[in-house]
Amino acid sequence: MSIFARILDLLGIADGLRVDLAMDLGTANTLIYVKGKGIIVNEPSVVALEVNTKKVAAIGRTARQFLGRTPAHLRAERPLKDGVIADFDAAMAMIRGFLEKAFTPRLWINPRVVIGVPSGITQVEKRAVRDSAYQAGAKQIFLLEEPMATALGAGLDVDMPVGNMVVDIGGGTTEVAIISLSATTYCESIRVAGDEMDDAILRYLQRTMRVEITPELAEEIKIRVGSAWRHGNEKKMSITGKEVGKGGPRTVEVTSSHVAEALEEPVDIILETIRRALENAPPALLADVKERGLILSGGGALLSGLDSLIHKMTGIRAYTADDPLTTVVRGCGMAIENLPRWERIFLS
Repeated sequence: MSIFARILDLLGIADGLRVDLAMDLGTANTLIYVKGKGIIVNEPSVVALEVNTKKVAAIGRTARQFLGRTPAHLRAERPLKDGVIADFDAAMAMIRGFLEKAFTPRLWINPRVVIGVPSGITQVEKRAVRDSAYQAGAKQIFLLEEPMATALGAGLDVDMPVGNMVVDIGGGTTEVAIISLSATTYCESIRVAGDEMDDAILRYLQRTMRVEITPELAEEIKIRVGSAWRHGNEKKMSITGKEVGKGGPRTVEVTSSHVAEALEEPVDIILETIRRALENAPPALLADVKERGLILSGGGALLSGLDSLIHKMTGIRAYTADDPLTTVVRGCGMAIENLPRWERIFLS
């Protein structure tokens, strides 16, 4: 802390100048929650940089439009992969840009930031997250595992002696955890989630319909007509891509059944991870989960039929969290609103 900041602290006015915030630094989207204000930023985790100068040309929604369309002097990328930072410099530039969007630039006095991270994060990956946030201007960093953040954001009584099960399907990772007494009694993080689903759709269309599409269009297909299994609610969507082997445009119709077939492998992996968590749960907590059900969050929670499929395959009822895309950042926001109460749940 600077001498000026120490003087302000002694005068008792530093708290009025502090900006405390929470961040869900996701593979697909970045969300920022400012203490006392709520969610201020919710944008795609994409940054466009000038190749020679590394200067930021765009971030978020604007940068997402650049993907696959940039001229030689620009590059647009998603600096996170599988829930962790893959490109440090690009991530730092993106985080700084989002922080500037979160509030009008002002004097920061020892700003504190809670960041949601995958439960399977390594020490090297933790350091990358912390370093990027420090470089972007934060002074105190608290890391919170996404399953715990999900449970908090979903309004579960995580500090009570009862079993709560959460399944958070983000862009890069799926987190499956059973939580009791402010701790995870079982937790598994797999790198099969929204991005892998998009890739599965892309490969399926290339293999069966001979059409090549972008990951962004694959994601749109998943959102608009996606389904975890074949059922009566059939939806259709017409898409145009590049014909494999010929290079010209090709238009095909994609249905919910097509997507369900394409997603069989990633959905089965997620189901198997849920089954593994149930098998490893202590009997008392398993009984709690059976009675209370499990909570789905993240973008994958919106996949049509997933809740019914989980119930059919495991016997456990699945409930989608309110506004599942913001559950993690709301949980991190609860932690930043009351740090003394929740300090025990942060990662070391």
